[in-house]
Amino acid sequence: MNKRFVGVLIFAFIVALGLSTVFYRLLVHQSETAKAAAPTVRIALAMRDLEVGTILREQDIKIVDWPSAVPAGATASPQDLVGRGVTTAIYAREPVIESRLAPRGAGGGLAAMIPQGMRAVAVRVNEVVGVAGFVVPGMRVDILISGNSPGGSGNLGTLTKTLLQNIEVLSAGQDFKKDAEGKPSMVQVVNLLVTPEQAEQLSLASNQTTIQLILRNPLDRQTTQTPGAAMAQLFTGGKLRVPQPEENEPARPRPARTPAAQEPPKKAAPFVMEILSGTKKAEAKFENGGEDK
Repeated sequence: MNKRFVGVLIFAFIVALGLSTVFYRLLVHQSETAKAAAPTVRIALAMRDLEVGTILREQDIKIVDWPSAVPAGATASPQDLVGRGVTTAIYAREPVIESRLAPRGAGGGLAAMIPQGMRAVAVRVNEVVGVAGFVVPGMRVDILISGNSPGGSGNLGTLTKTLLQNIEVLSAGQDFKKDAEGKPSMVQVVNLLVTPEQAEQLSLASNQTTIQLILRNPLDRQTTQTPGAAMAQLFTGGKLRVPQPEENEPARPRPARTPAAQEPPKKAAPFVMEILSGTKKAEAKFENGGEDK
């Protein structure tokens, strides 16, 4: 191989290596300069996992420098956060934002989680009614009621109907009550988020009927119209037709109509015949259709 050609290749390699080193240093320097010039802001971060209902304390938050975009609702003032309740779980090292906290003065616990215009209704359940423990906060359920319809036909037996649909479970926990002997007994309680009208219906149903919770997919928000089910339907296989109250009432005897007083028949107008005899004129009247009286 030509020595001159080999020397040219070596020289070109050295030049390329030098230029690459210079460009690499320039890029690294620009990156460090841009990083140092990036603006930072101070926001509050959670120092530990904060569960729903927790009241924020000073040791639960820390003000740190945040280099990236500021999350909407973040603040750097501890006075705006301390004493407020957590309505949505916040994890450690996560920014504490306004939308995850209850309004100032609302406190913590269950009451702070209730949206404006809604109500929380406690329903006592067992393992069967509570879908074997799968009813947890955030789930959606339907509420079935079973009982005897007022004024309904006794031939149908017990009726079951869907009372409410797509109801959010606000909390699910345990309540301790005392039995007849004064011993504590554990009772499962589920708090449901409903409107005031639904709260009235649910309160009445819990006292007068048997309640069953039906678990549904949280993404399924469609309301289904169902006719209900009756005990008689289970054996006959037919469709339920709940008789209306007026169908169940015995036929009431209608009052006898008093015959209207018959009016005397009107007399027919007499038939008048004129008789002309020369210059004389006479009239003859006939009663009752032409019969002369």
